Amino acid sequence: MEENMAETEERQESGSKQLFAGLSDVSISGDIPVEGEITVPIASQSQEDDFSTLDEPVRDTIMRDLKAVGKKFFHVMYPKKSTALLRDWDLWGPLVLCVTLALMLQGGYANSKDDGGPQFAEVFVIIWFGAVVITLNSKLLGGTISFFQSLCVLGYCILPLTVAMLLCRLLLLASINLTTLILRLVIVAAMFAWSTFASTAFLADSQPPNRRALAVYPIFLFYFVISWMILTFSPSSSP
Repeated sequence: MEENMAETEERQESGSKQLFAGLSDVSISGDIPVEGEITVPIASQSQEDDFSTLDEPVRDTIMRDLKAVGKKFFHVMYPKKSTALLRDWDLWGPLVLCVTLALMLQGGYANSKDDGGPQFAEVFVIIWFGAVVITLNSKLLGGTISFFQSLCVLGYCILPLTVAMLLCRLLLLASINLTTLILRLVIVAAMFAWSTFASTAFLADSQPPNRRALAVYPIFLFYFVISWMILTFSPSSSP
């Protein structure tokens, strides 16, 4: 009995040895990555590729910004569905247009007592406050445009009305009569339509289709108020 048990154990041991005999010959090749390596990636770009605006001359920065503003003016004068005003927004152009329009509306009487100050402030506040209100209305209606993108578009689209104000000032320097009034009315109406169309061309797509009318109506009122200020301007009314 004991001999049979011993023989059985020997058979089991010999079988297990044969089963695991092939594993002793297995070795890990040096080509197989067993553990990961912590390495610091080497930048492939040169120092010239990392050139930033802080390293360039001031003249190049100013010229680049002026070109960008000029391109946005071009898009406003020839409005089409483009993302140029939305992608690369800035407030330099709107600020220049707002100040220029306010200066021309104040009358330019440096010797007057009021000196045109309140009128300049009124124009400045109306433009920026109106643009902010329109932007908030657009966001509340579910618009996808950002706050400063909307201000950029609304500000740049004042360009036709600024041109209208310049032409009206030139007409008023010549003479003030019925013909001049009709010409001013035609010019202001055309530029008002241009500003409204240009702004809606950029902002309409950012609104839900069923709410575009609610977003366009405040824009219409915004440019209508500015147009009315231009049309009713008269240097002779200043003291």
